[in-house]
Amino acid sequence: MARVGIVMGSDSDMPVMAQAAAVLEKLGVDFEMTIISAHREPDVFFQYAKSAEERGYKVIIAGAGKAAHLPGMCAALFPMPVIGIPMKTSDLGGVDSLYSIVQMPSGIPVATVAINGGTNAGILAAKILAASDEALLERLKKYSEDLKRDVVKKAEKLDEIGYKAYLEGMKK
Repeated sequence: MARVGIVMGSDSDMPVMAQAAAVLEKLGVDFEMTIISAHREPDVFFQYAKSAEERGYKVIIAGAGKAAHLPGMCAALFPMPVIGIPMKTSDLGGVDSLYSIVQMPSGIPVATVAINGGTNAGILAAKILAASDEALLERLKKYSEDLKRDVVKKAEKLDEIGYKAYLEGMKK
């Protein structure tokens, strides 16, 4: 049974939402992903959000651009945490999406990550679940150690070859 629902308003959001899915997959967290337009098919959306708890979801990650109602409406209908991912838009660069998601009325919170922050949304969902899942918490700790190790390796390489050679290597 999936513990995280990942929902987006358009397939154009898929590259960002796939980042959340990739992190959850790496951490061994079951999820389901779908596309639902809150504006174009409200009946389908309401059914999704209202039935998410009985389907076993503990967290919903919702990505949306422009008016960005999907995360807030999920939070209005789903009693557990919702993480909103504001999508970068061509019109206003995603600031419109960010404002729509973070400016929720009192009583309807939506945790919000950076514009196009799919990876952080996946990590945050896993951290929420890890509060009651010791095995997942250990996997998250290992994930963090791996990130730290990657930075150390990069610093060692920079020290070894110098910044000009490092930059040249990045161009390739």
